[in-house]
Amino acid sequence: MSYSSTTIAKIIDQVNRSYFLPAIQRPYVWEPEQIIALFDSLLKGYPISTFLFWEIKPENRNNWEIYKFVEQFKFGDTHNETAETDGREINLVLDGQQRLTSLLIGLRGSYTVKLKGKRWDNPSAWVKQKLYIDIFKDPNSDESDDEDIGITYGLKFFSDQPNTTAAHHWFKVGSILDFDDEDRFNDHVETLAENLPDATTQAQRRTAKKNLNNLYRKLWKDEAISFFTEKNQSYDRVLDIFIRANDGGTKLSKSDLLLSMITSKWDGVNARDEIFGFVDRLNDQLDRKNDFNKDFVMRSCLVISDLDHIYKVSNFTNEALLKIQNNWQKIRFSLERTTKLINRFGIDRDTLTSVNALHPIAYYLSKVDAALDGSTEFDVSNRRKVRRWLLGALLNRIFGGNSDQTIGVARQIIKESVLTSHDFPYEALCEGLFKRRGRVVNFDANNLDSLLDTQYKSPTCFLALSLLDDEKNWGTSSYHIDHIIPKSLCTESKLIKTGMNEIDAKESADYVNRLGNLQLLLDHENIGKSDGQFDEWIKTRDSNFLERNLIPKNKELWRPEKIKEFVEAREELIREYLSRSI
Repeated sequence: MSYSSTTIAKIIDQVNRSYFLPAIQRPYVWEPEQIIALFDSLLKGYPISTFLFWEIKPENRNNWEIYKFVEQFKFGDTHNETAETDGREINLVLDGQQRLTSLLIGLRGSYTVKLKGKRWDNPSAWVKQKLYIDIFKDPNSDESDDEDIGITYGLKFFSDQPNTTAAHHWFKVGSILDFDDEDRFNDHVETLAENLPDATTQAQRRTAKKNLNNLYRKLWKDEAISFFTEKNQSYDRVLDIFIRANDGGTKLSKSDLLLSMITSKWDGVNARDEIFGFVDRLNDQLDRKNDFNKDFVMRSCLVISDLDHIYKVSNFTNEALLKIQNNWQKIRFSLERTTKLINRFGIDRDTLTSVNALHPIAYYLSKVDAALDGSTEFDVSNRRKVRRWLLGALLNRIFGGNSDQTIGVARQIIKESVLTSHDFPYEALCEGLFKRRGRVVNFDANNLDSLLDTQYKSPTCFLALSLLDDEKNWGTSSYHIDHIIPKSLCTESKLIKTGMNEIDAKESADYVNRLGNLQLLLDHENIGKSDGQFDEWIKTRDSNFLERNLIPKNKELWRPEKIKEFVEAREELIREYLSRSI
């Protein structure tokens, strides 16, 4: 294998002109610290590993989906623009995308980051930054900005040109690309040195010149890019090379691999855009915000297509990929219907504790070709069964451990059940998963204690509370978790003031955050209730509120000093309710 080499300046000049990305590449994933480490390595003269390119012949350049490198990167973005390749020489990067993109961002682009403490959907939370180097920073000094990774050059991202001080003089790294003529660069360095403040020391002047000359040399003179160019036009061969080349670094996930293969095999469909676009739709374009990724969608492709859903390369045959393409519309419909259904239950990115629990639901909906979003007896009955099964699966964590086997067993049970009935097989799933996997879905005396131990702020608290009312459409409004007996009235100090001794006050205060003292209220109701006494607030509710919300009717228990007895009484009501439910 014969390698060639070139300078960084030359390769950057050709990025998005003759060097592009194949659709099989994963999105850019590096963080600013990794970019800084790469430039620090370059300035130290360290090798940055080799690159692998694929030269596309002109007659083949329209056969593949080709993408641009991202230049103005925003953290969390997963999309690259498609490239117009007419009239261009095309080389696709098979290995080195992360490094080459990082060089591009550091020299010619920007990295937009989110400020800590601000919401993702707040435009002011995002700041575009460029890479700078402090030319006063001596890399050979004993001081290091980050001793753990050995960063010794003064490299840092800033949103604006940082001010020059007596200790720091910041130079935008990308400005070095302006000097393709060495004499002009030397003149610039001399001019910059002459215009430094009078207080600048001779040592700082020498360091500044040394750093600038080193930066220029590493980008314009040293042939730091070592690469091999594959010229074979077989996509299968190149796909194999790509997978092997990407075995190190940020490893290919199984979904990356499957997506790569689908991209190479699907005809007439831009699989990459199709799948990424669908993930965006599930997350951002439905009634509630969700947090799915391509892994979820890719595994669903296997589950819904009745393929072996365990991620092994041997399962990704051409026949399987063709079947996924033929089933794609059914897969889309099933996953969107599933997402809309769980959102109707109030379950979204904040409360869905296992996406694997959705695979059996999506499989069922694909088999019966239903959305369960209507008011027919079939829709209402099966929507209730699906909800109860999902809540049980999440609260009992049945997809912990080896989830592949649990998914497989659930799929087989559903597959057999729909042959004789289109009803969701709740009972069959509960029985089958217990017998074949030892997984308990429903609630009985053996696992109700665990449910009742759920605490305020637990990830499953909303799920457990929503289990107590099958009639409510939890997804149509915003609900808050409310302390029935206000927490502020049940502190140890306040309970002692009611006449309790310290031991009883401490024990009673521990009950305030238990499930038995919690309920779901509409956000404005919770704000209105605030920390007021429950016996006063309940007068503003309808006559059926206590029964509907499983709250003890004994008014003596509504006082803060009776919090322990109140919780125990309500837990008994919850036990009775769940024992007579599905």
